Amino acid sequence: MKLENILLGVLLQKPSTGYDLKKYLDTVGRFQRSNTQMSQVYRSLSKMEDEGWVTHTVEPRPGAQDAKRYHVTDEGTTLFLDWLTGPYHPPTRFQDPEFGVRLSFAGFMGVEEVLRLLETEISTRRDEIARFRFRDRKLPLDPAWAFDTDLAGFIGEWSHQTGAAAMDAHVAACEALRESLLDGAAQGVRKAHNREGVR
Repeated sequence: MKLENILLGVLLQKPSTGYDLKKYLDTVGRFQRSNTQMSQVYRSLSKMEDEGWVTHTVEPRPGAQDAKRYHVTDEGTTLFLDWLTGPYHPPTRFQDPEFGVRLSFAGFMGVEEVLRLLETEISTRRDEIARFRFRDRKLPLDPAWAFDTDLAGFIGEWSHQTGAAAMDAHVAACEALRESLLDGAAQGVRKAHNREGVR
């Protein structure tokens, strides 16, 4: 998943400066992409502007360097929405961030699109559990150096059990979200927000 997809989604929610985008990636978006440097943000913004996906306005700041505030173009909007609502191919590791990133921009999707995303994630992870949970995890060993087989086996089993529990928790959370959406909870939240003037 490209940094540009995240930046476009954030900018579509609110035109921002490069500094604002870096702050987002360090706080709210810290699990979407790790260790993003300011130079990477500005390189991506430059590329996005060259491609016609964003434009910028200059905000004068007396006594400080002028700030560029970036805005998404129609072409950038189309590109982002095509990615967001396009086919989702779950990575082999459920911990990879693309699923969570897509969910974080659910406000740009309809409930049906979110449900399709959830169905793909749930069915993929259920298939992986069925295929790999009870696989033969023994490895042929012929260590070339001192090696504690018992310790390695103990840690390996701990790792397997921990990973299995994390996968089960992930699937259960996705299924609970799916049920909430199917029960109409999202529509109730939307109506409450609209009454408060939140869009």
